[in-house]
Amino acid sequence: MSDKKVAVLGLGATGLSCVNFLLVQNYNVTVFDTRQLPPGEDKLPSCIELIKGPLNADLLAEFKLIIASPGIALATPALQSALQAGCEIIGDIELFARALQQPQYQHAKLVTITGSNGKSTVTSLLGEMAREADVKTAVGGNIGIPALDLLRPEVELYILELSSFQLETTFSLNADIATILNVSEDHLDRYDSYQDYTQAKHRIYEQSKNCLFNRDDLLTLPRAADKPQVSFGFDSSAYGLVCDTQKNICLARNGQVLLNVESLKLSGKHNWMNALAALALGDAVNLDEQAMLHALQSYTGLKHRCEFVAQRRGVRWINDSKATNIGAAQAALQGLSETIAGDVHVILGGDGKGADFSELSEVLKEVQGGIVCFGADGQKIASFNSRAVVVNDLQQAVSMIADKAKAGDLAILSPACASLDMYPNFMARGDHFRSLVTALQADRV
Repeated sequence: MSDKKVAVLGLGATGLSCVNFLLVQNYNVTVFDTRQLPPGEDKLPSCIELIKGPLNADLLAEFKLIIASPGIALATPALQSALQAGCEIIGDIELFARALQQPQYQHAKLVTITGSNGKSTVTSLLGEMAREADVKTAVGGNIGIPALDLLRPEVELYILELSSFQLETTFSLNADIATILNVSEDHLDRYDSYQDYTQAKHRIYEQSKNCLFNRDDLLTLPRAADKPQVSFGFDSSAYGLVCDTQKNICLARNGQVLLNVESLKLSGKHNWMNALAALALGDAVNLDEQAMLHALQSYTGLKHRCEFVAQRRGVRWINDSKATNIGAAQAALQGLSETIAGDVHVILGGDGKGADFSELSEVLKEVQGGIVCFGADGQKIASFNSRAVVVNDLQQAVSMIADKAKAGDLAILSPACASLDMYPNFMARGDHFRSLVTALQADRV
């Protein structure tokens, strides 16, 4: 295929990874981007032609192979015309899958992970487990580094987070194990129906030797009965939860205790499920059990996503600044009080962008500790719970909870709002929270 002309649709980090890979493979590459100032243009080799503006169906039809960005829907008229003209349309993940068939990469194992929520946490956690087990590991895909930039002959294990958009144009992964962690309504602006979105997720099972599914989410159940399957869930079977002799909740495999959940720095029931999924995936590629359990106990989570910051006087402080909407805050807080011995304290607020904060009412009823609100919409949020208190800023919120919380409690920043009323972005807000908590530690030892 090296004599074929190839079109790469969409620049950015993924587009550049495709260009660089194809050039090494001696393809004749042309890049298309609808934006007038596409990111990464300054890094594009001078030998590559870049065509900007609306996609031209007639021009695309001249290319037998088209590498489409995940952000460009296959339903786009220009792509549909190209398909009708006999063009092959794939994505960067399919290029990666074909590259793995080359002799220098065939020894490596592959784990693929998708889901509406939690896939970044499970992907990064499994990567930490593999590194703890001294396995040469490369982690990327929809998280961090584009898949093609991960390719190295020395890598023993590839771990890819994949979105439904990426799976649409992927056909030949042949992963050692794949999982759909969960399915909830998302991206319905891209798909004709919820069923179509779910079907896109299920393409990951079709390209794997083994399947891991969520027993508590029937939409993750593999449809092909001819493949080995394993599952995780809240009950005690397979990878699940059991109580030990002291009635402590523990992660378990086939009813056998692996780890007390109190040993995890990750908080919340949803993260218990993420931990079980990572253990199941690690077992499937023969990672050392003790290495996995050690990594689980030290893993603090992705930055700004239910990230463990510190423990102060027995109080766990969690940074969930990326919870920039109501749904994200609900996911973090739902059932959280059931997972700890003490009370949950929560900090909310910022720019709600017109959201209906009444949707937080039910989950705030579960919060027995302090409810502290700040920012542009702090007062609006506080109006939906009689115990909520409004303060001027994040510093006051942290100070108030630090004075009130006791050993065994948990304090979480889960704003349910964007940050732009007071910060450049949610990362800056989370970093400020971290610094405030760190200062508490330094001052109150």
